[in-house]
Parts: sequence; structure tokens; C-alpha cells
Amino acid sequence: MERKVIGLASDHAGFALKQHVIAWLNDKGWAWKDFGTYSEASCDYPDFAHPLAEAVEAGDCYPGIAICGSGEGISMTLNKHQGIRAALCWQSDIAHLSRLHNDANVLVMPGRFIENGLADEIMEEFFTTDFEGGRHEKRVAKIPVVK
Repeated sequence: MERKVIGLASDHAGFALKQHVIAWLNDKGWAWKDFGTYSEASCDYPDFAHPLAEAVEAGDCYPGIAICGSGEGISMTLNKHQGIRAALCWQSDIAHLSRLHNDANVLVMPGRFIENGLADEIMEEFFTTDFEGGRHEKRVAKIPVVK
């Protein structure tokens, strides 16, 4: 996977895991941009998901990582954007398939349900798996809503 600046977003329930993600990215020497939140104070995940999605769509960030408590709310918000393919991953195999078959461009993790070590495995798989293309290209091309 070719990387640019990796975009990050979380709500308060994903903040602690996002701090671990930042340390993991720093250890790799990879550039990142944090779209918030910046504390564990209660907040609304769409306020941070939308700016992340816009940056990925614009090509300013690629890929993105987003985290909320269950991963569901932030994933739903991200996937409202036509150019986003956010994949909720709680196992490394899911991260692998989301890249291989779906060309996911945002990794979503459930902050309340996975430990740091598992997050490391998920990120490693997400970042080392390339899109397979082939028969999957036409399927991915059908994802955006055409009006």
C-alpha cells in the first residue's frame, strides 16, 4: 500500500487506542495528521469523521484510521462519503480481506473491544496488504451511489 500522510480520527471512546496508534505510527516513522478528538471528554464522532473523510477523498491523506467505542458509528459516518470505503476490523483477517477484496481506504477499529496488541496486528495486516484488483475492481466500482 502506498502511503501519504495517514489521517486519524476518534471520539472520546477511541481516544486511548488512537494514542496507541500514534505511538505505533511514530515507531514506524510514518507521517500522520490527527483530525481529533484530542481528549477523553465526551464528544460526537461525526465532528471528526467528516474532516477525515474529506481529506482522504481529496487525496491529502491516505489511508485513514478511525476509532470509536464500537467502531460502528464512526464507520457509518465515514461511509456516507462517496469516496470512502471504511472497513470495521476487529481481527487481522478482516483487515486483510478489506484491503485485498474491497480496497478499503479507512481502517476502523472498535476502541472498547480490542487490546493494543491486537490493534498492532490489525494495522500491520491493513498496511501490508494490497488490493488484488481483478474481479474485485468491478465490485468496488459499484459501491458509490450514482445519481
